[in-house]
Amino acid sequence: MTKSLLLLLPSLVLAGCSNADNEALVFSDRSLESCGEKPNCVSTIDSRPDFYLSAFQLNQQGINNWEAIQKIALSLPGASLGQQNEHYIRVECRSKFFGFVDDFEVRLDGGKLIVRSESRTGYSDFGVNRERAELFRARLSEAGYL
Repeated sequence: MTKSLLLLLPSLVLAGCSNADNEALVFSDRSLESCGEKPNCVSTIDSRPDFYLSAFQLNQQGINNWEAIQKIALSLPGASLGQQNEHYIRVECRSKFFGFVDDFEVRLDGGKLIVRSESRTGYSDFGVNRERAELFRARLSEAGYL
């Protein structure tokens, strides 16, 4: 009996962390919002050290290439288009192993990008959102947009 319970417990934990219920939800633009209290989000808007991303200041070539910047965002690991407007894109980044979804948002604001990346579920993201944002920064820099 005890062995059965020990085998059942991990399954229940994993099922409780699944994103199955989130698939049908409609997500609004949160790019201009600060992160919440959980350490699973980073943003150029948030000034708190654990959540803060330094600015993504575009050069003239970057300002003139919004479509290419969107393609770079969509080239991130596990990325698919979630939502897109004239100066905004939300990319859903799905983790390779468990399929957890993070929302990676980019807004063109004059000569800079507002960037926000947040996990939909869980308490901590183990630094994944910051790594994604910095990979995006590196790819923008390689393209000559920063």
